[in-house]
Amino acid sequence: MATSIPNKSSSNATRPPQAVKFARRTSSGRVMSLSRDDDIDISGDLSNQNDYINYTVLMPPTPDNQPGSEPSSDSKPEGQQGTYGTSRFTSDSQRMRSRGGEEEGGVNEPGMGAKLDRRISVMKSADNKSMLLRSQTGDFDHNRWLFESKARYGIGNAFWQEDDGDQYGTDGGVTMSDFMDKPWKPLTRKVKVPPGILSPYRLLIVIRLVALFLFLAWRWRNPNPDAVWLWGISIVCECWFAFSWLLDILPKLNPINRATDLAALHDKFEQPSPSNPTGHSDLPGVDVFVSTADPEKEPPLVTANTILSILSANYPVEKLSCYISDDGGAILTFEAMAEAVRFAEVWVPFCRKHDIEPRNPDSYFNLKTDPTKNKKRPDFVKDRRWIKREYDEFKVRINGLPEVIRKRSEMYNSREATKEKRLAKEKNGGSLPPDFKVEKATWMADGTHWPGTWFNPIADHSKGDHAGILQVMSKVPDYELVMGHPDEKKLDFTGVDIRIPMFSYVSREKRPGFDHNKKAGAMNGLVRASAILSNGPFILNLDCDHYIYNSLAIKEGMCFMMDRGGDRICYIQFPQRFEGIDPSDRYANHNTVFFDGSMRALDGLQGPVYVGTGCMFRRYALYGFHPPRANEYLGMFGQIKAPAPSVPNKPQSEEDESQLLNVHPDLDLPRKFGNSTMFIESIAVAEFQGRPLADHASVKNGRPPGALLAPRPPLDAPTVAEAVAVISCWYEDKTEWGEKVGWIYGSVTEDVVTGYRMHNRGWRSIYCVTKRDAFRGTAPINLTDRLHQVLRWATGSVEIFFSRNNPLLATRRLKFLQRIAYLNVGFYPFTSIFLVVYCFLPALSLFSGQFIVQGLNVAFLFYLLIITLTLTLISLLEVKWSGIGLEEWWRNEQFWVIGGTSAHLVAVIQGLLKVVAGIEISFTLTSKSAGEDEDDIYADLYLVKWTSLFIMPLTIIIVNLVAVVIGFSRTIYSVIPQWNKLFGGLFFSFWVLCHMYPFAKGLMGRRGRVPTIVYVWSGLVSITVSLLWISISPPDGNTSSSAGGGSVQV
Repeated sequence: MATSIPNKSSSNATRPPQAVKFARRTSSGRVMSLSRDDDIDISGDLSNQNDYINYTVLMPPTPDNQPGSEPSSDSKPEGQQGTYGTSRFTSDSQRMRSRGGEEEGGVNEPGMGAKLDRRISVMKSADNKSMLLRSQTGDFDHNRWLFESKARYGIGNAFWQEDDGDQYGTDGGVTMSDFMDKPWKPLTRKVKVPPGILSPYRLLIVIRLVALFLFLAWRWRNPNPDAVWLWGISIVCECWFAFSWLLDILPKLNPINRATDLAALHDKFEQPSPSNPTGHSDLPGVDVFVSTADPEKEPPLVTANTILSILSANYPVEKLSCYISDDGGAILTFEAMAEAVRFAEVWVPFCRKHDIEPRNPDSYFNLKTDPTKNKKRPDFVKDRRWIKREYDEFKVRINGLPEVIRKRSEMYNSREATKEKRLAKEKNGGSLPPDFKVEKATWMADGTHWPGTWFNPIADHSKGDHAGILQVMSKVPDYELVMGHPDEKKLDFTGVDIRIPMFSYVSREKRPGFDHNKKAGAMNGLVRASAILSNGPFILNLDCDHYIYNSLAIKEGMCFMMDRGGDRICYIQFPQRFEGIDPSDRYANHNTVFFDGSMRALDGLQGPVYVGTGCMFRRYALYGFHPPRANEYLGMFGQIKAPAPSVPNKPQSEEDESQLLNVHPDLDLPRKFGNSTMFIESIAVAEFQGRPLADHASVKNGRPPGALLAPRPPLDAPTVAEAVAVISCWYEDKTEWGEKVGWIYGSVTEDVVTGYRMHNRGWRSIYCVTKRDAFRGTAPINLTDRLHQVLRWATGSVEIFFSRNNPLLATRRLKFLQRIAYLNVGFYPFTSIFLVVYCFLPALSLFSGQFIVQGLNVAFLFYLLIITLTLTLISLLEVKWSGIGLEEWWRNEQFWVIGGTSAHLVAVIQGLLKVVAGIEISFTLTSKSAGEDEDDIYADLYLVKWTSLFIMPLTIIIVNLVAVVIGFSRTIYSVIPQWNKLFGGLFFSFWVLCHMYPFAKGLMGRRGRVPTIVYVWSGLVSITVSLLWISISPPDGNTSSSAGGGSVQV
């Protein structure tokens, strides 16, 4: 850089141009001038020490300026550095004079600066000199000279001079290739919410909290003596609502977003390197679980499409395995899966060849967009037409399976009945015994009995009584790529990998007298069977109607598991996205307020809760072990963070009663995994393979690169037999499965409990929101089905509250705000009690002519305004940082009232019955089948199926409507109308009815199908009841009321 020392000035005269002098250092370290005019002397009126600056420019050796050709200097400049290159520009005080006949000169005019530059000669050619002068300033272009003369830049990844290595101490041991390696990059990063949104959001929460406290204090100090009962009920409800809001809003104080780097993941795990010379994938294995139970409510075609999306996922084929758990043991599901694997042999290569998204065939062919967009291969249209025809034939085969199986079974049963009759006649002297009977079995295509559930159930062949079934339908894929070839009957898969991942059908054994623990038990059976067959260190579980919408979703989740600190992550939860929802989302099926709001906020704490599907687990964490480097959170609010002490493992001979009192039950290490040696040996392997790559000093508890390159051995008969053994119904006897290991038993919401146990041991979870939805599924759009779904969730929350899984009993490894979030999960159904009462308060106010306050005075209205405004602003900011829409937020508010007055209330009653009386609760499976009306995909939305859950919200609507009519009648016919009380009651009644509007619309069915007589009779009944009420309780004409005459008190 150029440094200057300006002289002090006392004049404001016009400055002359700056003078620049050029010099170079010789090999002896002296500075020699290259300018012909050595001295610069400006005299006269314009001479002022601060009006000009002199520079001396030190030039490196050039072709025309060699150190050996110049005489040496006899003195060093003042302040000169001992080595070359520390500073190429010196100030005027450091200017040195050259020797060897150079004449000294000065610049006396302002225009002499450019003339001085033009007289410089550093190149032999005049043409080169003119080209190297900058067009605007006329200065010498040193950078251009360096480029054109190929000067030496030193060493680095931009330029490498082979013969300069020794000058920098490399001694030839460093080459350009050492600089070309990409720097270490993290696989994920946090994207914080902008402070301009988050800071006002937090401030408004504090303001509203203070306002609520002051409002409730004012309400307690100002009772309504005219209606103490109304005042008391309302203030109790309001206190609970404030407490419930606090539990809901506190965990939302620190929302965050996350981003992944798939390119970095590819470079680290799938590129050739010294530890991976062949470039095979070094990623860990993933086992994908799909659960189903009833082919009637969960159509096999839907399940088959989910399986096809998994088999075609963009993940190394040899590292991916898929398992389906058929808890009903249905032959229809079994044969549908066999058909799906057969179709996958052409569908999977087609997706790889043309980069298809989504890879669910049904969703892909139903896309409304142009299928040729961004497709460049000339054979795409021909291939798509062929694969579409194949898929249509596949669907027809799936739809015809029930009839095919029935006819096949009838044929075999008829043949068997003939044989049995002949044998019976031979044994009975030519006549049939009177008790002769032939069982009607269900037959497989190979002529053998189906070992699962028969169409005509008998002992050993019913839903709750059948043998365990495990069928590997596609083998372990080859380690090396298997490329396709041209085929006239199929597609041209030349240069396309045609392998498909391993796929297995599993139906665990069921016998009478055993508690099979529903979905949680089925998942644990898959955990054990997959550990024997593939033992992927990570498990992705999906419902049968949730398919992979983003083929890179598994890699997105793997970025978190394989990043720094990934060994402390127990699971990656993806948001649930749904298809087939009505455009208005009448019943808030998308649930975006929860998935985009609450779950993002929990990600800023200890992680989101597990919601049952779309979740990638660490197998080792699922086994009940502790995370490495766990922390404890001490203090009243968990503000003190400290490393958690290690928990000693008790000898297996000790009984549970001898457990130390200071050790939480959830921190006791698991010991009883069952009697399968092969399974126990797989635990350590899964733990090692699930570690992140130790490619950086900051990565702790990592594995060496290239450790997962060995090919998987093919399956043999003993291995499959062992897998069948671990899914038997007796295997879990005297083990810790369902207590500390695997999915946790004892709740209808086993997902929340399982995630809570992991967080309670110190693990953390991650919320992975991808740009393209990772998974998509279906949700019930029918009001009855939706309420039953909410009922199951709420009942599970009540069970959690009354069990040992209550977060109030959690360990110190659970963060304070995470504990609050889990506490809210258990508390929220109880809000329904106060919500139902509060929804009746407007009607009671209108019936009695009183209000919850003595009068609509300024203090009450001011507090109400502040609370409402702050809630609105908080909601708007929450909409801003979460990305949800205002309509979605409003739909969520409406269904919160609808569900709270129906399903949540029943859930509290059922939970109390279970705790107090021990009455077990059973739920029906949510139907995944579409409506019967093929012309309207939203036909289920208008279907009215009566349920007892309708009673309470319907009562609230009717009572409030009647109360509005009575309130009007009372006010109109009163001697002195008290309009303030009427408006207070009408406002809250309107609030209730607005929230109940989707429910009322659902009861009406399709628009126009409600007979007009219904509206007529409703109006007549309301008028009649109001007149009857007025005749029984006539309006009070007393004018001494505290708020009489409609006045507003101050």
